[in-house]
Amino acid sequence: MTASAHGPDPNGPDHTGPDPTGPRTAEPLGPDSLTWRWFGDWRGLLLAPWAGSMQNMHPELGAGVAEHSRFFEERWERLFRSLYPIGGVVYDGPLAARTAREVRGYHASISGVDEHGRPYHALNPGTFYWAHATFFMLTVQVAERFGGGLTEAQRHTLFDEHVRWYALYGLSMKPVPRTWEEFQRYWDHMCADVLEDNRPTRDVLNMRRIARPPLLRLLPSPLWALVRIPIVRLTLWITVGVYPQAVRERLGLRWTPHDEWLLRKLGLLVHHAWQRVPERHRFHPRARAGWDRERGRSAPGPVETPARNLPPAERRGLPQHYVPKADRRG
Repeated sequence: MTASAHGPDPNGPDHTGPDPTGPRTAEPLGPDSLTWRWFGDWRGLLLAPWAGSMQNMHPELGAGVAEHSRFFEERWERLFRSLYPIGGVVYDGPLAARTAREVRGYHASISGVDEHGRPYHALNPGTFYWAHATFFMLTVQVAERFGGGLTEAQRHTLFDEHVRWYALYGLSMKPVPRTWEEFQRYWDHMCADVLEDNRPTRDVLNMRRIARPPLLRLLPSPLWALVRIPIVRLTLWITVGVYPQAVRERLGLRWTPHDEWLLRKLGLLVHHAWQRVPERHRFHPRARAGWDRERGRSAPGPVETPARNLPPAERRGLPQHYVPKADRRG
């Protein structure tokens, strides 16, 4: 297992400034990047349970979620409000570095000792980088599975862009692989040797009683109780299909060649159907604001989450929560 999976990384919470071996000035990504094309795309929601469960399987991340998060009490709200600052690190242009510092700050107080006696801290670089790695791979998977595919050159480009993206957080660059090929070895090692089957992971995958998503909030409860079953089954099936084989084995999940063939067909269907969606509506509001700014449309500043996504009023003052300034007093 990695050092961060056993305990505090020597470059962890006490050394969260820029790594002297890394780039001194991190340049934010722009509209010419492939990351802009894919990361803020709404199709990423198809892989939200995949990303959440892959993150939670990391020993330190899972412990932090188990002891500090109330995600499962407000699953949709937490998901949709998190998209704003996380997306802002990609799409906020000249303000992206500021947004990255804010995101880093939300994790500064998340630390403790897990049930196995292992200390953890969300800002241990190996731990924080794993979360970033899952967002990078989500971008790759959206393009590969539901966006028509990537060339090998595009995979290398996305890798290089994810390094620039991560550098904005100002943490040590030591955990970051140097090349796409090295990243693939890192990813395989994490999936086979580090990730664990734990309660926070299983909680992500337990969607039997999941509430209506915001898009279906007007749907009557009895009708949602019926349509929830096939929606949950499809979502979990997609999640299992995108898992690396080592993760499926760790979780005891089955995937057949026929399943893989069906998922590829579904991916092609989604890809072709998505071409009929007007381009501006393919993106999350924070991403859309970035595109608007770059295209000269009115965009006075980053778009913030609407009030419906905020945490309960009594928790809005906690440092781990993103809450726009105007809403901090409830």
